[in-house]
Amino acid sequence: MTDKKYSYLEYAIMAITKLRTDKSKGIHVVYSGFNDSFRLYFNEEPREIMDKLIKEGSIESKPVKGGIMIYLPGESPKSYSKDPSETLKKILD
Repeated sequence: MTDKKYSYLEYAIMAITKLRTDKSKGIHVVYSGFNDSFRLYFNEEPREIMDKLIKEGSIESKPVKGGIMIYLPGESPKSYSKDPSETLKKILD
């Protein structure tokens, strides 16, 4: 390990890039061990800090069973519109 203290964002970016698998570009904050390692490294709870990074667009998230997946900007799966007319348009085009 290094003596350098990383910022919250630097840590999140390193975690996403080093913990993701071939199956996904993101990581599950619980199942990957991210939350526990964050607590160990910063001695703080990750929820509010991650929410702030997500809100400012520094990282992206997707709610999933058991927590959230976090992604680098532009790498999260795109969700489909729930507007029925948009859905119909996609089906018929």
